[in-house]
Amino acid sequence: MQLASTPQTLRNEINDLATLMGLEEPCYAQMLDYVIELFESKNLGMDYYGYHNLEHELEVTYITLVSSNWKSTLNPINQEDLKYLYTAALFHDFDPEKSVDKPHEDSVLKFVSSDEKFKKLVGESGLDFNLIKALILRTTYPWSGKLKENAESQIKDCFNLSNITKNNPKKQDHFMRLGWFLTIVDRVSGYALGDFAKGMEMAKKNAHALAWHPSLIVRRSVAYFEDLLNNESEMCERVLSSLPKNMRKNFMVNVLSFLKLRQQEIQIHADFVYENLKIIPSIELMNARNDSDFIKTLVSIYEELPKPLQIAREIFEDSIKDPNTLLATIRLGDTKGPIIGFAKGGPLEYYENLRNKVVDENFGKKNTVFLEPIAIKMGYWGHRGGSEVRHLFSMQAHAKKFKYLTSFAFRDVIHKRSQTHEAAQFVTQFDPERWDYYRIEL
Repeated sequence: MQLASTPQTLRNEINDLATLMGLEEPCYAQMLDYVIELFESKNLGMDYYGYHNLEHELEVTYITLVSSNWKSTLNPINQEDLKYLYTAALFHDFDPEKSVDKPHEDSVLKFVSSDEKFKKLVGESGLDFNLIKALILRTTYPWSGKLKENAESQIKDCFNLSNITKNNPKKQDHFMRLGWFLTIVDRVSGYALGDFAKGMEMAKKNAHALAWHPSLIVRRSVAYFEDLLNNESEMCERVLSSLPKNMRKNFMVNVLSFLKLRQQEIQIHADFVYENLKIIPSIELMNARNDSDFIKTLVSIYEELPKPLQIAREIFEDSIKDPNTLLATIRLGDTKGPIIGFAKGGPLEYYENLRNKVVDENFGKKNTVFLEPIAIKMGYWGHRGGSEVRHLFSMQAHAKKFKYLTSFAFRDVIHKRSQTHEAAQFVTQFDPERWDYYRIEL
């Protein structure tokens, strides 16, 4: 099963299942609609390209309901538990003032503690507000070090303020296990609701939002799953066993697919080390750029980029054939070897869609070249191909008499380039993505 990822579809699935499971009071449907309203009002809806968006929040809530049919002789999830889990799942990642994608639990709690409508809905549900906060705090990730210590301290305060858990170690343990259950659902949900294409897109969203280098996407995804399956094995197995067979299969296919990709990356790295493979940046002639197979190769590499980096997607193929487009490729071995990446761009005036995001004083002056995000096949990042092809592209731009080069890059990368001979300058900065627009003088 791959649940259609639209707010309305997810909303209806959650509402129908919640009602079926006994959450019939109007406040629960109202909470659901309020969460959708909140995320969309803060531009954290389906169009926000970060891992912690509205889609994630609704998927966690849906899988919370599905997996709450979990049967166990230890700490079974009863009707009251379900109400707490549902409410905590709905609001666990809403950080309205986020400066980075990863929610800060203190900011989440600040919102739920001060928002009058949320408090009113909780009051109508009859739930203990302190226990909702405790469950949200338990979703802190990673659950280690200072983050864990801080969360545990606040959870202890919540337990002491609740008449249900105060001086009741058994109840406290029960809610800690519910929180553990919720945090595993939080980490499993998206990967259980779709195929590997969805799983890879989620990983790219997370990498983009956390400003990871593309070479780290698969490596850190594998580490994520290994930690989940090895160090959280007890609760992970219980959550997975409570899901329908097709959802369990989705999750495991995602895990195995990332492991397979990691093996391919290691093999490619070994080929560079032992076989002395070389990356060759090349300027492509127009007869090659008009070849259909050449274009198909570039399209396949281009489609591996995260969605926000696929700039001017609708004219991508036509732009390859345009003689005003600057194009440099990375080939493997020699100038006739297979293409594994490329850098492409053109006059800034070709990219009018950027005007919605940035205000560039040079637009219309025909003195600036725009470099689209560099695209490299998965597995080949980290072998200096990106920096070499970017350098070749800059040389082309200089030969074409452009005075400036602009592009997007992660904030830390731009800052480093500002301290080199490039003397990069920030033009426009964007939060929470920290994927900023910059300029260098050629």
